[in-house]
Amino acid sequence: GSSLGSRAVAAWGAVGPREPAPFAPPSPAAWGAGRMPPRLLAARRLTLLAAVLGGSAAAEPMKVMVTGAGGQTAGHVFRKMLAQPELFSPVGVARTEDSREALLKASGAAPEQVVVSDITSGQAVAGLAALLAGCSALVIGTSAKVKPTGGVNPETGRPNMGFPDGQPYHVDWLGQRHQIDAAKEAGVSHVVICSSMGGTDPANMLNNFGRSPNGGGGNILKWKRKAEKYLMDSGLTYTIVHPGGLLNEPGGQRTLRVGVDDSILGAETRSIPREDVAEVLLQSLLHEDYKNRSFDLASDPDSGAPVDTDFAQLLAPIAGSSCDYGLGEIPDEAAEEAEVAALRAAL
Repeated sequence: GSSLGSRAVAAWGAVGPREPAPFAPPSPAAWGAGRMPPRLLAARRLTLLAAVLGGSAAAEPMKVMVTGAGGQTAGHVFRKMLAQPELFSPVGVARTEDSREALLKASGAAPEQVVVSDITSGQAVAGLAALLAGCSALVIGTSAKVKPTGGVNPETGRPNMGFPDGQPYHVDWLGQRHQIDAAKEAGVSHVVICSSMGGTDPANMLNNFGRSPNGGGGNILKWKRKAEKYLMDSGLTYTIVHPGGLLNEPGGQRTLRVGVDDSILGAETRSIPREDVAEVLLQSLLHEDYKNRSFDLASDPDSGAPVDTDFAQLLAPIAGSSCDYGLGEIPDEAAEEAEVAALRAAL
């Protein structure tokens, strides 16, 4: 594509004042949230890009692969990046051809910007590594999806829930491991994972979904935690975000809160719009403070009006701390072998 230098010239030609004019800069909070007048927003993005890329605004935008882009939260990440071509050159990964077609239609992306890959397949690493060529970052947005499986649980009186499209072991552990291995093979420098709060408690109710009578299946938070620790031990730069309950509500209207080790699970509100989570995942690629950090994310109730967030300072309340992976439970090799045997027996 055209160089970012020419884009910068074009952008400044479009937004720069012809005559000197008084200038009152917006607050850093407004910069972080991206809610600024278009002229200032364009100039700010060019300034931010120069800072991110070591002071040279002539470099190409950051090429980022977003997996799970056919889903809801990662779909927001992909569309947000598409809307900022001076900063990002995203490639969305969908699981099936049907999902790819739906994503192309929903996002307006060019055909070459959406690819198909089954991250759970045995050939996933080689295929993903090829697709990741030239990418400097990977946002992992894949996750096993819990759905009603029919009938009612006699103990709880609630609908039976499970993972008909793929168990957490296959999607959240093997699938994420495949992506991390592929990123390392392809020379990707920064991997971001969208995970979930609750991982410090092995008895968290989310771990019960999809568990069969023989003990196999389910344990989604445990397998997610295993993948997170695998990324942390990989040598790659990482950012791991544990959002609370995900809401399909507008982003940008809530004060965001961060914590570690599920400390904000007991708060009055521990949910957060998917769109706000997506913005944090995107911002983690632009600010040094997010590198090699694992943290929890929630929000206050909807304010009913735009809320400016200074994303560069979002993690300041946790003062450099990260989640402690000595807490909770990470399945070991014996547990993994038992899971494989139980899943086979349930077929």
